[in-house]
Amino acid sequence: MKSADFHYHRPRKLNEALATLKDLGEESKILAGGQSLMPLMNFRLAQPAHVVDINFIDGLDYIKSESGFIKIGCLARQSRLLGDSLVRQRCPVLADALAYVGHEQTRNRGTFCGSLAHADPAAELPAVLLALDGSVTVGNSTGKREIAARDFFHSYLTTALASDDMLLEASVPVQPARAGSSFVEFARRFGDFAIVGVAAVLVPDNERIAEASIALTGVGDKPWRERKLEESLIGKTASPELFTRAAGEVAAKICPNSDIHASESYRRSLAGVLTRRALTEAWNKARHEG
Repeated sequence: MKSADFHYHRPRKLNEALATLKDLGEESKILAGGQSLMPLMNFRLAQPAHVVDINFIDGLDYIKSESGFIKIGCLARQSRLLGDSLVRQRCPVLADALAYVGHEQTRNRGTFCGSLAHADPAAELPAVLLALDGSVTVGNSTGKREIAARDFFHSYLTTALASDDMLLEASVPVQPARAGSSFVEFARRFGDFAIVGVAAVLVPDNERIAEASIALTGVGDKPWRERKLEESLIGKTASPELFTRAAGEVAAKICPNSDIHASESYRRSLAGVLTRRALTEAWNKARHEG
């Protein structure tokens, strides 16, 4: 199929793009990688009157380290992040998750920030940003503001972005030096969206858990994380029994839906299995690094 007719805009400066978004309002969509937007348009599930292509704006494709964070510009491609030594060394859970995103061809065009802005509840990258307590910088014609991941994702394909906002940058904290992490998921075919995916980060203190973070994708209308569950692990001695109990709590607390890919009960069961697996792998990596 072909998309409905639309007006194409190609700003060369960031200020020009933001002014265009202000003028066009809800009738516009931003084009960065286009790996989500273009299929929606071609199936007529999205019919914006205006498409604002930001790919010709210089300086928005950076990946850099700054004050304990990895700063990712809105035009940084997923394939660059996957191969970036800074990401692989300082934030391996992000690199692990990126390997599951689509296929090489989609990662070559898809952007990290674009996946966050699209906010598909089965996508890998929003869950990783949430697990790491990351944030995004959003701009419009009046200025910039920072939004924490926990406040950014609202529901299915819905975020805190206003119609004249542009997601400019993602800020991802580097993992603690002693941390171990894991990203695991199950999909019908490699490259498909996950039926369930789990990101886990654990920081050890000898045999006890000093810090814990668990976030899931595919189990609701947005990425899922619960601090009380993580707090229940802190100070405990790591063991298969502890991780099995935590996995059971995750399965009991999530609110997945049934669809053509999996039933609610199957997703609960799968979430438990994958959470236990992710926690075990993260802890083994932490002990190995330590």
